[in-house]
Formats: sequence, structure tokens, C-alpha cells
Amino acid sequence: MTRGFWRVTGSLALAFSLVTGCAHADRGPAATAITVWMYPVIADPRASAAYWKQVERAFAEASPGVRLTVAELPWADRDSRLTAALADGTGPDAVLLMPDQLPRFALRGAVAPVGDVLEDTAGKFLPSALAAATVRGEIYGAPIYQTVTTTLYNKRLLDDAGVLAPPATWKEVEAAAPKLRRNGVALLDYSAADDATLNLNFYPLLWQAGGHVFSPDGKKAAFNSAAGVRALTFLTTLYGTGAIPPTSTTSTNRLADEALGRQQAAMGYSVDPADADLAARTWGADNVLVGAPLRGPVQESAFGAPGVLSVNAASRHQAETREFLAFMTRPAQIKSLSRASGYLSPRADVVVPNASPYARQYQEALASVSPGEPNPVSRQVMRLLAPEIRATLTGRKSARRALDDAAAAADALLARSS
Repeated sequence: MTRGFWRVTGSLALAFSLVTGCAHADRGPAATAITVWMYPVIADPRASAAYWKQVERAFAEASPGVRLTVAELPWADRDSRLTAALADGTGPDAVLLMPDQLPRFALRGAVAPVGDVLEDTAGKFLPSALAAATVRGEIYGAPIYQTVTTTLYNKRLLDDAGVLAPPATWKEVEAAAPKLRRNGVALLDYSAADDATLNLNFYPLLWQAGGHVFSPDGKKAAFNSAAGVRALTFLTTLYGTGAIPPTSTTSTNRLADEALGRQQAAMGYSVDPADADLAARTWGADNVLVGAPLRGPVQESAFGAPGVLSVNAASRHQAETREFLAFMTRPAQIKSLSRASGYLSPRADVVVPNASPYARQYQEALASVSPGEPNPVSRQVMRLLAPEIRATLTGRKSARRALDDAAAAADALLARSS
């Protein structure tokens, strides 16, 4: 996601002064001011602004004496902006983090453990959501929404090629690919650009083959295992036979304007609910099929992760900020944010009614999603691995050599970071 906007106005310097809740004194004798940095989890800017204004009012009613400001920031450059703000003491009291961001800030002591906030909800959150918020046995984030992806098919393209059942396994993908190719259509869309996250392209295949990104202790790369070679060989074989479009080497994790969205490929295995609805509007609802996560030789798996609220360890308002986290994880707020954002609930005891015809399939897919393998250097490892995967797709390296080369670079990075 790259869309975002500032709700505060004025120069950038003024914007930062307005959103730095923990670095300023309370602005009134009867009110403690806390600030939360939020990102565009609600895609429409006007709807997002209205939603968080409503949250500010509702929290003020629930916690008299505490004044909340939700400052909306863009997704772009969020890591560097937050790192700088936490380092110089101008950070917010709470911030929305993704699982691949959390370990780095947690291990640096920049965010505080928040397991106490969730004590009364034991057993009520999805295990994968809590696992994504946990670093070395401590919970550092309160899940407030859950993303999910699964497999999406273009029924017309499959029907035209004589593929009667949507391919649900690697073997079925391999069997169906030549039929689509005879019609001049690719079967499987894939995104191999540098800015395409591996959580949505290579890693699901790795998990489906039974592999892992990192060793259990997180100190070594593990993607160059036999399972990794098998996953990358599966991928490159499809690419080499035209089952994956040549544009994949420069495409990103989007439906619109890529092969799947343009109906030049018949399926994708990391498609979120919003893109399924977009496909229904552009292809026609009768042409859209949503299935279970793709199954590899070991298991079915797809990516899905929670967004979590974390507390700035330097905040002078720890109790009040934790009150806000508790407020946002209540069932009513989980439902409210899920309705506004289109995401699912991270709580097992809260299922949000959804009018989408694909709501059931996405809800069922939650049982097979992985939040990724968070590590303080997970994003840097992606940047090392992505070009090696592309080198394999284009025939410059074998799967084994590419993965070994990436693993060697990743191990050196992990060693320096430990």
C-alpha cells in the first residue's frame, strides 16, 4: 500500500511537532494528551479521516481526562521516519506496526511489552496474530485488524482453455498450464520486482513446500533448503514454459495493471479481498472464483498478518496509552475498524459480517495463513533474495546457486546484526 496523506497541515516541521505526543507537556490541567501514529489502513482518505475522528471522540468518552490525537501518516518511508522520531524523543505514544517491523523496534527497546493489555482476552485472538506480535516470548503489539490472502481465478479463462476445476495444488497447476498456454494465456501471475514483497510471492511457495525463511533461532537463513530449491524450481519451470507471464520480472503485488488484472493470467495465489472485489467489478462477477490457499507438496499456505498497536517505551503516558490499546482491541472496535477497512478480525471470537460474496472463502483461509517470519532484518533479507530469484527466472543462475548466494549474504547480515 502506498497511498496516504497527512491530516495535519503546515510545513513538515510543524507536522512533526503536531504529532509528537510523548515529547510535549500536557496541554491542559485536566487532560493528558496522547498521540497515535496511524497509516492508511482505510484506503479512502475522507473515510479514514472521519473514522479516526470518531475514534478520538469515542475514546474521550470512554477515558475522561485523556485527549487522543490520531495522526495519519503515509506508508512511504515509515521505517526511517519512525526510527528517527523514536531516536530523538519526538515519537508518538503509540504506533501501528507490521509484524516484519516489530522485532527491530522491540529488540532495540524502542517499544514496550504490552502483554498486560491482552491478559483479559487470553485465548480470544487468532494464534497467528499473537505469534506475529510476539518477540522472544514477550507480546509487543495489540492486534487490531487482520489481513488475509488466498487464491483467485478467472473462470472465463479457465473455461476457454477446458480447465474444468480451478487448479488447487502444484500438480494441478502444472497440468493446467499447457492448456492455458495453447490459448495464448498464462496460468499463474507472479510479481518479481524489487519492490514486490516476498511475503506475497516466493515465501508462500516456500511454506507450501515445507520450508522456512529463517532457522528456528532466527540467526541463519533457511530458504536454501531442499524445500526452497523445490519451490524455486517449481516457479522457474512455470516461467520457462510460459505459464507465468514474462512481465512478472517487473510487476509488483497488485491486481490492477498487472497480468492477472488485465486478464492475461488466469490465477493468482496471494490476492486480498479488496482485489477480489475489484476483479468482480472489472471482469464481471460471474468470472471470479475465490478458492482456498494454494497447496504445495507439504501443505496449503498463504500470507496474512495483523496490524498491531505498539507503545513507545519512552512515552510518559504509559497507563493512558495502554488504555487506548485496550479500547482498540475490544470487540466493538475490532468490528468497527474491520467494517471501515475491509480487513478481517484478529480475534477468534469476533467475526465481522461482510456483504462480499467472497467473505466466507477469506474467513476460511485464515486457518492457513502465515504472518511471515518476523526478524529484525527481514526486509533487508528480502532485498538480498529478490534479485537472486529474478536471476533464476531469467536463466542466469540455477535455483540452488541463487538460493545459496542469497543465503550467504543473508547469513553475513544476520551475523552483523546479532
